[in-house]
Amino acid sequence: MKTLTIIPSRLSATRLPGKPLLKINNLSIISHVFKKAQEADLGEVIVATEDQEIVNDVKNNGGNAILTSKNHKTGTDRIYEALKKIDPKGVDLIMNLQGDEPAINIDDIINLNKKMINSGSRIGTLAAKIKDLKDLENNNIVKVLTKNNLDNNNFLEAKTFIRNCSIIDNTYHHIGIYSYSTEALEKFVKLSQSQNEIKNRLEQLRALDNGIEINVALAKSAPIGIDTKEDYLALKKIMEYKT
Repeated sequence: MKTLTIIPSRLSATRLPGKPLLKINNLSIISHVFKKAQEADLGEVIVATEDQEIVNDVKNNGGNAILTSKNHKTGTDRIYEALKKIDPKGVDLIMNLQGDEPAINIDDIINLNKKMINSGSRIGTLAAKIKDLKDLENNNIVKVLTKNNLDNNNFLEAKTFIRNCSIIDNTYHHIGIYSYSTEALEKFVKLSQSQNEIKNRLEQLRALDNGIEINVALAKSAPIGIDTKEDYLALKKIMEYKT
């Protein structure tokens, strides 16, 4: 099966404007993510963005990027436009990586792709074990509830995704990476936003609300995402210390 990786990215993030072009080890965050996707070696990698500055940065660092509309409500709409622009003949799976997670574990990306191929699932994602119980009540950390206990061998159906939770059993820290079959992605973007999705600000609920299952693979750990200046400075310190 052929996989295409698309990384949606834009400069106008509300909490940290200009985030994709902030530098760690003299390389922008978006170009770090691009290089991680390349290292996973699943196939072609493209950044989809509404900003010419991001296109220029990715290309200057040896990557591939295309310009998309500024009118998309979600990252999934952006990756679908990118898919249509590049003539996706022969592509079976689209891996949607977050452009603000330069510390994502490459093995986790590879594992999700393998699970998708072996299971024939329509949408797959990742989740990690919750190490700090305070995270259950942190609205910035999305949780996924599964029917049974996640382990390295299974690929369980998600029951729901939630921001604030008091349930400990079978509750995991959701990592916002998705793999879609091309057919599931096409179906998903044509659906209207559900009330559940709008209320919780969780796009993936649109799939569940419309009877599209999402399977979950266990990740080694939850990467540090960058939502605030503090997140950026903390991750920059870690990544620059490692080198």
